[in-house]
Amino acid sequence: MNSSAILRTELGDADHVAQSVPPARISAPPAETRDGRAELLRQSGIARALGSAFVSDVLAAAWRQLDRAPRLAALIGNWPGDPAAAAMAMRLNAGLHALARRQVSADLDALYAGRHDDFDHAIGAALEAGEDTILEWMDHPTQTNEVGRSASFMAALMTLAHDAAMPFELLEFGASAGLNLMLDRYAHDLGGVSAGKLDSPVQVTPEWRGAPVVQAPVVIDRVRGVDLRPLRLEDPFTRERLLSYIWADHPQRAERLCHAIAINRACPPPIDRDSAAPWLARQLAEPQREGVCRVVMHSMVLQYLPEAERRAALTTIMAAGARATPERPLAWISLEWNSDRTEVQLRLTHWTGSQEASGTSRVLAICHAYGSWIDWRG
Repeated sequence: MNSSAILRTELGDADHVAQSVPPARISAPPAETRDGRAELLRQSGIARALGSAFVSDVLAAAWRQLDRAPRLAALIGNWPGDPAAAAMAMRLNAGLHALARRQVSADLDALYAGRHDDFDHAIGAALEAGEDTILEWMDHPTQTNEVGRSASFMAALMTLAHDAAMPFELLEFGASAGLNLMLDRYAHDLGGVSAGKLDSPVQVTPEWRGAPVVQAPVVIDRVRGVDLRPLRLEDPFTRERLLSYIWADHPQRAERLCHAIAINRACPPPIDRDSAAPWLARQLAEPQREGVCRVVMHSMVLQYLPEAERRAALTTIMAAGARATPERPLAWISLEWNSDRTEVQLRLTHWTGSQEASGTSRVLAICHAYGSWIDWRG
């Protein structure tokens, strides 16, 4: 695949949906038919397809009970822009989860603890009494910083390491708190192939489908990330936000996140506050050490970038790839929606200077949005 084809693939539509839906293929409705209320029902169906009946029922109940919170209903009904791309329904779900975690309502707490299943009663009361709190959550874009996605990055790095044994310099945009930059501190089980720090309290064990990944040691030389709104984990509210974004019926994800947060706080990676495109331009212009493979990586972030910035960022990556040499190669690992938004693809593009300037690009895997499974094609 040549560079212009790669650009078209990664740019896709400006209008990405916010959550992954494999194996069921649910396409977004046309933009002109989208409204916030309908998006709650659409995301309810997606949550069920992704394995969360609880979140599905929460969103459906919120759709039915929304008028009990009139200001919230007005915001959702007149959402500025595309509510799917903004993950509007997931903001609402996180706000309700936060209220439950704070235990401000015995009825809501009992629902989330599984002591009753009257979703309409508990969610309706929470929307009414907690409207101010939920409105605050609606102002924040989702930043799950899902640790499960690190398995996809590790599998791609092992593929690179097998091709050429070099240490890696990782550059991640949309890094949030930088949890996925610390992937070598986690224990990965990739279909029976072990990687990372095997005694780590963070165990990343996706369901593995397809052929096994190649076994190769991954050595990280240095890491750096950027985010428009970096999350600082020393802040208790930031930690609450990350845990509230985890779906309430996925306790293993929450436990894994807590361990990853503890590791991050002990030795946090450097995360800059900036937009992706100018940051990439500066980082990729920095001299690259000989014998080190520079890797640009990102996951589920392109949908949130304005089209001009997205185009500038990806064009910058390919321009840097054209300058790569065998001693200073460049790789690009993308975990994003495909162009028609039917599946999340793990794509690896690699420039070594010994090939054509466009490099080589291939889809290594189809992945669950939160890392629950990896269908390996590499």
